[in-house]
Amino acid sequence: MSGGPHEARAAGRRGGGRPARRAGARCTRDEILGAARDCFAERGYDRATIRGIAAAAGVDPALVLHYFGSKEHLFGDALKVPVEPGQVLRRVMDQRIDDMGPTMVRTFLEAWEPEESRSPLVAMVRSAMTNETAMALVREYLGRRVFGPITQALGAPDAELRATLMGSQFIGLAMMRYIARIEPLASASVDELVAAIGPTMQRYLIGDLGGGASVGG
Repeated sequence: MSGGPHEARAAGRRGGGRPARRAGARCTRDEILGAARDCFAERGYDRATIRGIAAAAGVDPALVLHYFGSKEHLFGDALKVPVEPGQVLRRVMDQRIDDMGPTMVRTFLEAWEPEESRSPLVAMVRSAMTNETAMALVREYLGRRVFGPITQALGAPDAELRATLMGSQFIGLAMMRYIARIEPLASASVDELVAAIGPTMQRYLIGDLGGGASVGG
């Protein structure tokens, strides 16, 4: 006996095309990513499942696995926060050295403030709090791709420590402002936060961390 849905999907893969979609579904790879971001943001990495993400996207779980291979890879692809590392690096390095910390804070907040772009940030932070795989991906993104290149470009001593300190500042801010929604931080303006956090980021970038060394000092 032949012709079942599983065989139809397998035949589609053997023929080099996409797996068959469920009738009436209009799901694309981007739509699956959107459903994944929502699921990771709402449930965290551990509780989100391929089956649940597929249901939210209106597709068969086999289609999710066809595009992404595993939940870990799907999370990695969904973890595209709305600011690119190169953009942050260029914007920070274009500033006077004394303005780099505030510029970094403003760059991140301006990217994360819009409601429609917040889901990846919330998914990233919520998942990292409960799962080591998710935390490793967050460390990779923030430490190696965002803050690491900035501290290295500045020639800062203890560049790795500085990068992780900056990452901890932003993760803490995200937890308090967007997930726990602790007031008055949750409703503070971008300008207020830049003024309050900018000097701390500036010290992490080029200031004295307690060992007596600083960039240019």
